[in-house]
Amino acid sequence: MDIVNGGVCAAKGFTANGVHCGIRRNRTKKDLALIVSEVPATTSAVYTTNLVKGAPIKLNQKHLENHTAQAIICNSGNANTCNANGMEIAEEMAELVHKYTKIKKEDVVVASTGVIGQPLDITPIADNMEKLVKGLGDRSKDAAHAIMTTDTELKEIALSFNIGGKTCHIGGIAKGSGMIHPNMATMLVFITSDVSISPEMLDKALKSDIKETFNMLSIDGDTSTNDMVVVMANGLAGNETITGEGEAFNEFAKALNTVNIWLCRKIAADGEGASKLLECNVSGADSLDIAKKAAKSVICSSLLKAAMFGADANWGRVLCAIGYCGADIDVSKIAVSFKSSKGEILVCANGAGVDFSEEKAKEILLENEIEINVRLGCGSFSSTAWGCDLTYDYVKINGDYRT
Repeated sequence: MDIVNGGVCAAKGFTANGVHCGIRRNRTKKDLALIVSEVPATTSAVYTTNLVKGAPIKLNQKHLENHTAQAIICNSGNANTCNANGMEIAEEMAELVHKYTKIKKEDVVVASTGVIGQPLDITPIADNMEKLVKGLGDRSKDAAHAIMTTDTELKEIALSFNIGGKTCHIGGIAKGSGMIHPNMATMLVFITSDVSISPEMLDKALKSDIKETFNMLSIDGDTSTNDMVVVMANGLAGNETITGEGEAFNEFAKALNTVNIWLCRKIAADGEGASKLLECNVSGADSLDIAKKAAKSVICSSLLKAAMFGADANWGRVLCAIGYCGADIDVSKIAVSFKSSKGEILVCANGAGVDFSEEKAKEILLENEIEINVRLGCGSFSSTAWGCDLTYDYVKINGDYRT
């Protein structure tokens, strides 16, 4: 398996583009993206669990009942959520794709991201569709820029791998910086592949992987109203169609997992106002459920996140978070260490503090990628969660988000 260029255009038969259409005031920022497959693709999606859902989510749930799509259109700057005519606008976006590409509107996935409760005018989208479609090509980066809101970095990856002697590809772009909290979905992630795979097995691969990747990601404890992960697989790699478990399915699942973990880490590192990527690794749990609960609880702790911002080795906040995670854990067996490129330092053993150098700990915690390693000492299960530190800038960004 190798990292390659191309993002969502690395897979055979996929093109993309992104333009500024005028939804966002800043003309230097792209705000309309389109991803198109040469042929209809087997498609699977996972959606936000928030009861308040953007109109595009509701439309996609209908469009993907047959697990088939050929295009994804996405605007940024406006979430098209809690609008009286939201469904009408979402349907018009799909219709515009049909008008300019001849792709069936039922095969169009629609996405919107941005401010909630602000009316979305279809005019700028309609006025720029021809330009968007005419510019389709190897422009994954343009599409990735066009779906960004408060993101500061583009998030794009692609891999090549082998299935049954055929070279296959998978690529993804993502946006996500704030309003991100576990239990799917809390960001926009668009993944393309040229693998031939049945709807049932694609669905299984995505929904199984989500539990260990995007559901283990948290920025601020707020679950978005709009967001989703969508995977399109058009089969143009020419492999024998994956219809069940086995080596071929495992290879695809491994590639999907690699893409998802990479995007998780990029999203966490680019959290609103963040200065550090946090990774909590929990090992020695009695069950996977216990390991996941403990890792999530630590990564979601505002006090721990603030301590990491200040490079303060306040390990008591790690134990505190584990203590209220809802799992049955023997606290007297817990060990905690902090790790970065500057080294690793043990700060807690058997549920109690140990002598350690505060100076060394601060040196470790001043780095921009921090591992919080927790050993429960009770079993063989482990889990990892990702997040970021909590900084002054998070409040500043969200204090004037609409203005």
